[in-house]
Amino acid sequence: MKIKKGDTVQIIAGKDRGKSGKVLRVIPDANRVSVDGINMYKKHVRPKRQGEKGEVVNLLRPMNASNVMLVCPNCKRGTRVGHRVEGELKKRYCKKCETTL
Repeated sequence: MKIKKGDTVQIIAGKDRGKSGKVLRVIPDANRVSVDGINMYKKHVRPKRQGEKGEVVNLLRPMNASNVMLVCPNCKRGTRVGHRVEGELKKRYCKKCETTL
């Protein structure tokens, strides 16, 4: 997976298209990412004790990694990610401006 925790990504598909945020969690087995403040949904929660009121809670849903695009910190645009081997390390780079991410 080309996206890592802490990366800034831009949403390219879905109801939040055009928004950007920071990746909070990556689930590589399911090919999903959780982005801060994106793909929120409301869940109605029952009261746990007698006399307490039920409430509506906003929760974060993970979205498919194919719906997000990494934002390059150098050129500040959504970009595709390439890999190159430098020495013994595998590094990611921006396909538009060729800088290492």
